[in-house]
Amino acid sequence: MTTVDVYHHDIPAESDFGYAQAIRSGDLIHVSGQLSFDGAGEFRHADDFTAQLDLTYANADKVLAHYGATRNQIVSQTLYVVDLRRNATGVAQGNLAYFGGHRPASTAVGVSELTFPGQVVEIAFVVDQRLPA
Repeated sequence: MTTVDVYHHDIPAESDFGYAQAIRSGDLIHVSGQLSFDGAGEFRHADDFTAQLDLTYANADKVLAHYGATRNQIVSQTLYVVDLRRNATGVAQGNLAYFGGHRPASTAVGVSELTFPGQVVEIAFVVDQRLPA
């Protein structure tokens, strides 16, 4: 039987928009787009790509910790980036810093805007807990 485990950061956006941060079904964890929310659910670092990326990955780490997973078990990620050409170097540097030697499948999509004014990055990913941590 498949086990389903839903994770929330317990921030207002989850109920306002009607979504879960992540759902584990069996050995796979599907993680909704993470962004630079602080612990109270406030969007932070408008228009600051590097600061947003750092906080976004920190929020991803909270999801991973909930499931006892690691970055090495992330099998794919999709990054949504406003002004991708301008931020491409920051995407690459942030990706290398976050994953180290691990290389998940990755897609960066340039978009014209995201949900919050000044939001420039959002990252969704899939984790496979069958992989070594």
